[in-house]
Amino acid sequence: MRILIIKTSSLGDVIHALPVLAYLHRAFPGAEIGWVVEEAFSDLLSGNPLLRYLHPVRTRVWRKSPLSQQTRQEVASLWHALRGVGYDLLLDMQGNLKSGLIGLATGIRRRIGFPPQLLQEPFNRLCTNEKVAFNPLDNHASLRCLGVAAHIGMLPYRDVEPVSDIAVSAADEMEADRILHNLKPGQRVLFHCGTTWQTKYWTIDGWSRLGSRICETVPDTTILLTFGNEAERIMAEAVAAGIRGETRLVERMPLKTLAALFKKVDLVLGGDTGPVHLAAAVGTPTVSLYRSSDGSESGPRGNRHIIVQSPLSCTRCFRTSCPRDEECRASITVEQMFAGASQLLGTIPKERRL
Repeated sequence: MRILIIKTSSLGDVIHALPVLAYLHRAFPGAEIGWVVEEAFSDLLSGNPLLRYLHPVRTRVWRKSPLSQQTRQEVASLWHALRGVGYDLLLDMQGNLKSGLIGLATGIRRRIGFPPQLLQEPFNRLCTNEKVAFNPLDNHASLRCLGVAAHIGMLPYRDVEPVSDIAVSAADEMEADRILHNLKPGQRVLFHCGTTWQTKYWTIDGWSRLGSRICETVPDTTILLTFGNEAERIMAEAVAAGIRGETRLVERMPLKTLAALFKKVDLVLGGDTGPVHLAAAVGTPTVSLYRSSDGSESGPRGNRHIIVQSPLSCTRCFRTSCPRDEECRASITVEQMFAGASQLLGTIPKERRL
């Protein structure tokens, strides 16, 4: 059986869909699986042994110059590649106009997608010919993707620990080792303090106090700090300066190298951001905080991950700016974050710390 998955973006959403690969191979041993993904996130999937075909797309570039020769050539190449495989069915796990049109272009007769309640854009319902039944138990982004796969796989998935991974190269492993070179023996805890929305940030003081408390409580801990842009670098430097203990600022790196680094640390802490989901995908425990977004819906799943949600009545507002932002930040306490870190650091197998 040949199965095509369409899940084009974003970083965290593609990661949430990764457990579908293991599920499909459990349901259909020997299945050949393809995936349509935005080129920017294709590194999350390249080299994955559970994936036979990878179809990168550049829809943002195509929209800017839809009639250019390059766009026409790339779209034609994608069309031929998708039709040339001979897929038996399609699983649309994006649910928007873009994924719907790509699905129609494949020519695949059996196209399975989300129920109307879960669509990002209503037009998508015209592009699939089988809709998964809506189930309120699928209250997490990963479960919703698995629910689409279960429409054909018919195997249980809600109570199964999610299985995923990011394939990395020997060069990525070597670069991760270089970054960690000369660290003192002990725990390696990584902070990723930045994120996309202002309403998903915590505070510099909170991160600094948390790092200090971890270092004071767990001897020989090194706090590593990663960042995604210049503003986040400045924040990471300020956090590191406030930590009473060993710290190391880590320069920006490709996704594969970051995944290799995450595999070698004991714990990752951050907000609702792609790197936290990346850490969870490679099996590293995480503690993550949520204010404007919903941790129960988008946070890492499994018993090695702890979600800290703001207790305010207006939490999960999904606003990108808010006059109560400072109050909301303060509602996430150092004590909550430290309790999560302490719990997970106490459960890490010794072999991970070698």
